[in-house]
Amino acid sequence: MPFLGQDWRSPGWRWVKTADGWKRCEPFSPALEDGNSQLSDISHTVILADDDDDEEIYRTEDCEFATKKRKKDHCRNNTNSQCFYREKWIYVHKESTRERHGYCTLGEAFNRLDFSSAVQDIRRFNYVVKLLQLIAKSQLTSLSGAAQKNYFNILDKIVRKVLEDQYNPRLIKDLLQDLSSTLCILIRGVGKSVLVGNINIWICRLETILVWQQQLKNLQMNKQVNNGLTLSDLPLHMLNNILYRFSDGWDIITLGQVTPTLYMLSEDRQLWKKLCQYHFAEKQFCRHLILSEKGHIDWKLMYFALQKYYPIKEQYGDTLHFCRHCSILFWKVKVFSLKTEILKDYHLALLLKDTGHPCTASDPNTCLMPVSPQHFIDLFKF
Repeated sequence: MPFLGQDWRSPGWRWVKTADGWKRCEPFSPALEDGNSQLSDISHTVILADDDDDEEIYRTEDCEFATKKRKKDHCRNNTNSQCFYREKWIYVHKESTRERHGYCTLGEAFNRLDFSSAVQDIRRFNYVVKLLQLIAKSQLTSLSGAAQKNYFNILDKIVRKVLEDQYNPRLIKDLLQDLSSTLCILIRGVGKSVLVGNINIWICRLETILVWQQQLKNLQMNKQVNNGLTLSDLPLHMLNNILYRFSDGWDIITLGQVTPTLYMLSEDRQLWKKLCQYHFAEKQFCRHLILSEKGHIDWKLMYFALQKYYPIKEQYGDTLHFCRHCSILFWKVKVFSLKTEILKDYHLALLLKDTGHPCTASDPNTCLMPVSPQHFIDLFKF
């Protein structure tokens, strides 16, 4: 059972003697003050309603004390006290042995693996976002307090990256929507579910998510001024090849909105047929045939209809890997060819046989297995 209070081994609070008596010192954080200025734009009224009656738990005029307490709890839980692990691998053990005692949890793996740097890698970005989304849907309550801090700090890094680079905001909007829905359910049912941490901290986190959602809603794509070759200057067969390499239907629709030529290419029946054949088996789309007015199969509507019934194939630039021989979960070490890059990763790759972990197998490549986000979570289900 998790320990919900303050650790008895901690040094305790700092106290200062004043004319009115002893007062406890509260830590000061400039970053928190900036965050509070953003939170002040959002009403502190948190409506957590059932389907039958809209019950208002915190009212604006009656929540001054609760607001101050939330700020204090948030101050104790701020990001400045969080440190990220930079390990590349972790041993996954599910039971005690002579050599190892205890077991590895989802929170421990999430803490120790280097997800903070993975967010900055464009090949791993979508993978980390999908993993955070799955945790938000079903595994949020299983995270420890430290893992929760790490989770929201990594989420903060993701939102900052999207706001700066305008990279794939649709994924982040879906993640924040699922996370806010889960938090509303957990806070509304507090006492009925295991919610590690103070309720005020969770309400403060929910308000932060609302700030992020508003920022992404107001996000404006910067128009890039480029006098050189653009996407529209490419010949039709090259543009068509680009569209055929997409594995997400929404990406095809988004690219088709750029120019009339791309829109014409994005509506190609053969393109959507290939996409359906890539993601779904023939038996699956035979059960949900959708015909157009001319009597032909509407493959575009078929794709989005099948997506509601069957999972699509996941495709990522880079993923975590699991070694079946060593039972180690790890990020692969990247070997750089440029001299300007960090050379220690190159030497580390040579030391670890280019596998990313100290493998003892004679042929490590035969033991490696890519780990999908869902498989990552399943590894820690006992």
